Amino acid sequence: MHLTTTEMIRRLIATPSVSSTLPNLDQSNEAVVNQLAEWLEHEGYAIELIPVASGNHNKLNLIATKGQGSGGLVLSGHTDTVPCNLELWQQDPFTLTERNNRFYGLGTSDMKSFLALAIEAGREFEAKQLTQPLIILATADEESSMAGAQALVRAAKPKARSAIIGEPTSNKPIRMHKGVMMERIHILGQAGHSSNPELGNSALEGMYKVIGELLAIRDELQQQYQNPLFKIPVPTLNLGHIHGGDNPNRICGDCLLDIDLRPLPGMQIEELRDLLHHRLQQRLSNSGLQFSIEHLFAGTPAMETPADSKIVQLAEKLTGQQAEAIAFGTEGNYFRQLGMDVLVMGPGQIEVAHQPDEFLSLDQIDPTVALLKQFIHQHCVLAE
Repeated sequence: MHLTTTEMIRRLIATPSVSSTLPNLDQSNEAVVNQLAEWLEHEGYAIELIPVASGNHNKLNLIATKGQGSGGLVLSGHTDTVPCNLELWQQDPFTLTERNNRFYGLGTSDMKSFLALAIEAGREFEAKQLTQPLIILATADEESSMAGAQALVRAAKPKARSAIIGEPTSNKPIRMHKGVMMERIHILGQAGHSSNPELGNSALEGMYKVIGELLAIRDELQQQYQNPLFKIPVPTLNLGHIHGGDNPNRICGDCLLDIDLRPLPGMQIEELRDLLHHRLQQRLSNSGLQFSIEHLFAGTPAMETPADSKIVQLAEKLTGQQAEAIAFGTEGNYFRQLGMDVLVMGPGQIEVAHQPDEFLSLDQIDPTVALLKQFIHQHCVLAE
C-alpha cells in the first residue's frame, strides 16, 4: 500500500485526536498512531510504541526507525490537535478540503501534515543507504500537557544527534523559543455583610495587592532578562482570568487569578515559581488571608540550540535564512534533554493554527519534502 502524500494527509485529518485539559473534549490519539505505524512499517521502519499516561484515554508515542547507528536525524510531529468550534468553520474540520490553492482542515498546519511529508521525504532512502538512522517520531498530548514528550525523557529515547520539529514556521529555521508556565493563584478570605467590613476579610482586596506585586515582578524580570533575537525581547506575564465573590453586598470570601508567564532561555521554571510564591506570600503576610498557587500544567521550558550546531548551520545554508526565535512553545526542550540539537521548522503558518478554517498552502508541500530530503541526506547518508 503506497499512498500519496495527499491521501495520507486526508486520512490523518479525518481521524480526530483532540487533546484538552477538559475531560469532555479530550480524545485518544491511538487511531492516528496505529495508522502511522501501518504506513511506516510498510516503508521499512522498525516500530516502537510507548504508552503515555494522560487522562482517561489510551495514548501513545510512536518511534519509527530506519537504519542503524548512534547519531542520525529525528523528524518529529505531534499527533494531537486543539479542540475546535464546528459552527465557526466554513467546512467540516475533519474533511480535507481543497480550495484557493490550500488544504483546509484541523491539523493541516498544526501539524498532522508534517508527519505525512516526513514519510514522503523518507521514501527515497533505503535502510542500506543510511550510515545513521532516520527516525520519524509522533508524540501525544503536545497541545495540552506535553505528557508524550515527558514520557520520552523518562524512557531516554529516541537517541539521535539532531531533530527537526515540524511546527508551522513557513519553513523558517527556528533555534530558540520561550517557555510557558500557567499558574492559578487562590486567595481565601472571609465572607460577610458588606455593611460592616469588620465582619469579613476581602479576598478580592487581597488579590488587588497580589496583582500589584505581580506587575512589579514583571517589571523586574523584564529589566533583568532581555534577548534581542525575540520579537518581544523580554519575558511576558499576562493576567488572563480572574473570578471572585458572588454579590455586591457580600464581602468577597474567595478569589482566583490565572496567569501566563513566558520565560526566555536561561530562566528556570522552578526558580520562577519559587520567586512568585515567596513574593506573594510576603505581600500578604499579616493579612489574615489564606494563599496558594496551583500549577495549571507542568510547564514548558524555554529552548535554545547553539547557533554553531550542525543542524542550524545546515538549515541556514539550505533556506538562505538566519535561524530565528519564536514566542510559542514546543517539545524542543525535552529533545534537548535527550541530547539532541533541535531545529523547529515546518510548513504552514502559526497565525492560522488554533483558528477556524486552519489551512496549509499547497505551494509549501513540495518544497518541504525537498528540504527534508536534503536534511536526511546530510544527517543519515553522508554522516560519519
